[in-house]
Amino acid sequence: MDYFTNLDTTVETALEEDIGSGDITAALIDETSESSATIITRDNAVICGRPWVDKVFSLVDAEIKIDWLVDEGDLVDQGTKLFTVQGATRSLLTAERTALNFLQTLSATATETHRLTQLVAHTDVKLLDTRKTIPGLRLAQKYAVQTGGGHNHRIGLFDAFLIKENHITASGSIAEAVRRARKLAPTSRLEVEVENLDQFRMALDSEPDWIMLDNFTLVDTMTAVKKTNQAIKLEASGGIETDEDLVKIADAGVDYISIGALTKHCHAIDLSMLLD
Repeated sequence: MDYFTNLDTTVETALEEDIGSGDITAALIDETSESSATIITRDNAVICGRPWVDKVFSLVDAEIKIDWLVDEGDLVDQGTKLFTVQGATRSLLTAERTALNFLQTLSATATETHRLTQLVAHTDVKLLDTRKTIPGLRLAQKYAVQTGGGHNHRIGLFDAFLIKENHITASGSIAEAVRRARKLAPTSRLEVEVENLDQFRMALDSEPDWIMLDNFTLVDTMTAVKKTNQAIKLEASGGIETDEDLVKIADAGVDYISIGALTKHCHAIDLSMLLD
């Protein structure tokens, strides 16, 4: 997956909404002033977002020099110096917030993904993201999940089938929805979401590639695992409120666990840029 196909457009849009007709506060500074600055993290974090940060500074002022002190994906402690920048003072201050917005958001996703993957590292389960992403940052957040050690479920509505309750209702049955999907795009991954064991049994009979267990109890999840052959993959989703819930579901033997919180509930990493 090329996570950077819309990077330029995403950064340009972010700068446009922040700078608009011009940074009037930065204009207070002598245009000949040159400065250097250091960016530090005030939280423990998995650092993610370097390509977006680099693009922000280069679009604001191609003369700005950036020296990264950490690598993408590094797990760092609070107080760590992440990178330094040098150039026109006006340009540094204009680019600061947009650059840090990308870095704090993507690092947050990578950090939470890393934390959760470590909790289930003793199992074979893979943690997946969802489509519950910040509009305009879909690819960036999917990249951050990968950086943190997780996996992407699907990028959008175009690259895999996920037959949910409303699709089943509109199609008439699970079997009919699966039949139509196989006819429409036979090589695309086909997943059916089920809400109880009765639906699970119907989905099994239809032989999809994956079955998503939506808000299943732990007992029902274990039952589903026992009844599924290896040709069909099981994904658990929903009802995972605590770290303990996550570990129990992973221990039950599902292949995947999808977690929307990786991209929609993460706490932004606290970053600061300080002029030297």
